[in-house]
Amino acid sequence: METPSDENNKIREPFLSSSPSKGGFRTLPFILATEAFERVATIGLSPNMIVYLRREFGMETAKAANVIFFWSAATNFTPIIGAFIADSYMGKYRMIGFGSVFCFLGMILLWSTAIIPQARPYCDQFNTICEAPTTPQLLLLYCSLGLISIGAGGIRSSCMAFGADQLDKRNNPENTKTLQSFFGWYYATITFSALIAVTLIVYAQDNLGWGMGFGIPVMLMFGSAVSFFLASSFYIKLKAKTSLLTGLAQVIVASFRNRHIELPSHATTEVYHIRKGSMLQVPSEKLRFLNKACVIKDPQEDLTSNGDASNPWSLCTVDHVEDLKALMRVMPLCSAGIMMSVNVYQGSFMVIQAGTMDRHVTPNFEISAGSFSMFMMISIVVWIPFYDRIALPLASKIKGKPVRLGLKQRMGIGLLCSGASMVASAIIEYTRRKIAIEEGLSDEPAAVVHMSALWILPFYILGGLAEAFNGIGQIEFCYSELPKTMSTIAANIYGFGTFISNLVASFITSTVDNVTKRGGESWISSNMNKGHYDYYYCLLAGLSMLNFIYFLACCKAYGPCHGDNKNQAEKSKKGDYESIDDS
Repeated sequence: METPSDENNKIREPFLSSSPSKGGFRTLPFILATEAFERVATIGLSPNMIVYLRREFGMETAKAANVIFFWSAATNFTPIIGAFIADSYMGKYRMIGFGSVFCFLGMILLWSTAIIPQARPYCDQFNTICEAPTTPQLLLLYCSLGLISIGAGGIRSSCMAFGADQLDKRNNPENTKTLQSFFGWYYATITFSALIAVTLIVYAQDNLGWGMGFGIPVMLMFGSAVSFFLASSFYIKLKAKTSLLTGLAQVIVASFRNRHIELPSHATTEVYHIRKGSMLQVPSEKLRFLNKACVIKDPQEDLTSNGDASNPWSLCTVDHVEDLKALMRVMPLCSAGIMMSVNVYQGSFMVIQAGTMDRHVTPNFEISAGSFSMFMMISIVVWIPFYDRIALPLASKIKGKPVRLGLKQRMGIGLLCSGASMVASAIIEYTRRKIAIEEGLSDEPAAVVHMSALWILPFYILGGLAEAFNGIGQIEFCYSELPKTMSTIAANIYGFGTFISNLVASFITSTVDNVTKRGGESWISSNMNKGHYDYYYCLLAGLSMLNFIYFLACCKAYGPCHGDNKNQAEKSKKGDYESIDDS
């Protein structure tokens, strides 16, 4: 049993020196199972939610779509709030437990709307007559979705970082390789969970009814919570520090208040406010204007008798300044991933497109239009173990020394794959539209053209590779570049980008629709045969190319990655390392 002093020592030490009796690979099945079950449960509710709201709550399509949009945005945003709270107040372990309970309660409420007739408005069996939902019925529905979003935020904000805590030993030469494998398998696990969700859970909803379709996620969430708490005694549980968010805000305020002071030409420990036990003695030279936040102007006025700041809003520690610098430095590179997610969200249009094409695989079997997204998930699940277990070992064997791609190289490859998916989509849609017109189907948007829907697979495969390269690369980049104290925030920056991507995708779609319909038919018309989705995809491909140029500029400005440089230096001493230059 670790004492509080032991926990505090862990936080102060630059390296995580965990007890042999805690942490390690044996805890990962429980942690990964927690998020895997949560993903199956929550993602399994999403594909058919618009059908449920229209049929059982009598909502118009536009209103139902808005409900789902805000629910999705909330689910992507709550992990960011959860990350700050976990790092600053609750700790990762408590945050995951909190999220599991709230998500479970939300799913029970949603399930109740399916099994209790009074919990939803009356609709006849043909859905031709539907009563308007009452305020209590809508309140129950919205509360259930809200609790699910809050719970998902608690789990997703901390699971990955909590799992990394069980393995992270930064004084271990193999630490980078271990974490890289963990991040890859983590991403593969949640992607496989999503694949199960969009197939089996959706099948249950379509064929066994809403009661069973929503009941299975309830049972899965219960299993998620139980699996997590079962291994409670084996986890490494790092305590939360003083509010990290407050500390970052204090740096901004203090640097503004001290904006008129001159920075010393030669940095010394007497000039800057240093936290007790800190390894950082002076701030870095990058983003120097923030260094003014930790300059001691008058020791008698600025410091208390025990060496703490008299007013932390006027004087901050070097650690807080460097934390904010690290976060500001990674954000430009991470923001380049927003456009990749925007491209991925075009899958809703692909569903409509697939519905107008021949989806038969055999004469007696066809894939439903909504299930094509599974090919994106399959490409991720297949590529990650192939890259980790086959491609890298094979390349290393050929070269005679360990070979790997740098973090920024992987992120860049992901962006290129994303842009290529839009180019492929534009070509395929141009061909599909041309065939539809030749067959005289211009005024029949629901008609099926003589073209296999399998032609749209390049969008899903390239999109999956984009997620595998850029998504995992960005998560690992943030985790390795940010201080250990910001591990949960590092793990959720990608999620925040996904939240922004929802808004950006909506803005681009609305703008294109409003601008292009002034000259006649909108590019993204409800009738795909009259619209020009190919032009729309070309626009996204162009934006993706501009975004890649922006990414290259950010790479040059950022410089080499810390993790890559450290690992390269260690391997170079042995003379057995080869990597693509990341600078």
